[in-house]
Amino acid sequence: MAEKYFITGIGTDIGKSYATGWLANKLAEEGKSVITQKFIQTGNKEMSEDILLHRKIMNIPLQTEDLLHITAPVILSYPASPHLAAKIDNTTIDLSAIEDATEQLARRYDVVLIEGAGGVMVPVTESYLTIDYIRDHNLPVVVVTNGQLGSISDTLLTLEALQSRAMRIAAVIYNSHFDSDTVIAAETRTYLGNWVKENIPSALWFEM
Repeated sequence: MAEKYFITGIGTDIGKSYATGWLANKLAEEGKSVITQKFIQTGNKEMSEDILLHRKIMNIPLQTEDLLHITAPVILSYPASPHLAAKIDNTTIDLSAIEDATEQLARRYDVVLIEGAGGVMVPVTESYLTIDYIRDHNLPVVVVTNGQLGSISDTLLTLEALQSRAMRIAAVIYNSHFDSDTVIAAETRTYLGNWVKENIPSALWFEM
């Protein structure tokens, strides 16, 4: 059975999709067969834009699993949190469909990278958060952060939310794309790298 990882971020629009494709390439360079999956896609109708971006970064065409929507089993039209997007589309999110799709991929690939929607505390339903799904399925987590002002606090809050639930943090990826203020970015990178090393020594630290 494949290794499965959940890719989350410290918030929205911090580069999770780029990081997912980047990590897929890194693992492929190690000789592993890798597929990416979108946990829940909002703001789309026919095809997941995040899956399209993954394939572009991985420099591969859409896979059969993409065309069959196995890599994006839930697509909602409104660009909002899953629970709100589902309300607007007058539907319910089938978590078992997501799980079944992941297991199908796990039987075909060495590694499955599951990109989340927003951060770990994003609501999937009124009473169920993304972090609940990750914990219930015992998925190791990869956290994507960046060097924007406020990222230190947002990152530590995310990491401590995971730690408080005894969840495995496999890696932290620092996305340098947003390093517009070089002073803030340099300190953020150094501070977070040292914090992860001291407080989560088993976690890998990557700079993208």
